[in-house]
Amino acid sequence: MALSLSDAAVASQNNLQRGVIEVFVNESVILDRIPMLEINGNAYAYNKEATLPGVEFRAVNNGYTESTGTIVQATESLVILGGDADVDRFIQQTRSNINDQRAIQTALKVKAATRKFQDAFFNGDVAVDVNGFDGLKKRLTGSQVIDAATDGLPVLGSTSADRQTFFDKLDELIASVPGGPDALYMNASIRSKILSAMRRENQYVEPVGVKKEASYQGIPLLDAGKVGSPVGSQTNILPQTETQGTATSQCSSIYAVKWSGDEADNGVGGLTNGGVQVDDLGELDSKPVLRTRIEFYCGVATWGLGAARLRGIKNA
Repeated sequence: MALSLSDAAVASQNNLQRGVIEVFVNESVILDRIPMLEINGNAYAYNKEATLPGVEFRAVNNGYTESTGTIVQATESLVILGGDADVDRFIQQTRSNINDQRAIQTALKVKAATRKFQDAFFNGDVAVDVNGFDGLKKRLTGSQVIDAATDGLPVLGSTSADRQTFFDKLDELIASVPGGPDALYMNASIRSKILSAMRRENQYVEPVGVKKEASYQGIPLLDAGKVGSPVGSQTNILPQTETQGTATSQCSSIYAVKWSGDEADNGVGGLTNGGVQVDDLGELDSKPVLRTRIEFYCGVATWGLGAARLRGIKNA
């Protein structure tokens, strides 16, 4: 059974765990909606369609030419995401009169974990980090990767025709996901340009969902967020530094994602065993600090054509 972390927060009977999960949900535009399939063990094996069997029309009293489709088995392994948050007992005692210092440090640790997950969701590469998982940039190939233009495509451009060309490509991206995507992910600057282009073309921007997110064709337009610390030196998870033809380090990508809780439907889903786990380890023997440990056994699976990427988008 697949549950979102939002559902898990509601179901949790542990106040500490529920609070941590709620921070995961509030801080992430992925973890607030991705279905998490609960699995046994540390890996999930499933079948992926390779080729379809042949079919034909036949004449009366004639037989069919037998053919069989082929499938390949894929395996997704769980990874361990988390960290320890330590607070000196002196700080907890003397500076918690207004805000609980352990709660603050725990929330900061969760915020960092959500950004780590979001970055891996798009950019993860086990060849770079053997302890992580492959993201959509590495997983998507063939027809799931669409070039906006040979040398990059502006969102606004200088004319209405330029904007219509961009929207045609955005429509192509949406159409490449069977059944339509549930979300469109991009960086904040591209999102702003799209909203500006829609305004110039007199397209109504409808707020959708519980969070009233701006949308295109009813599909939320979401900022994939940033990584890094401190705040002033953060970088976009979907950077504006991709190269498309002669547009060197000027472009970015837009991802269309359809969510699914199992392999019966095209989509992208999360995997977990136990969900988000939070342990109050109390005071350490080695030093006078109070430790909270957060761990999330997680993974990602892509079933069918559940996502696509439009690359070569200029912030112009």
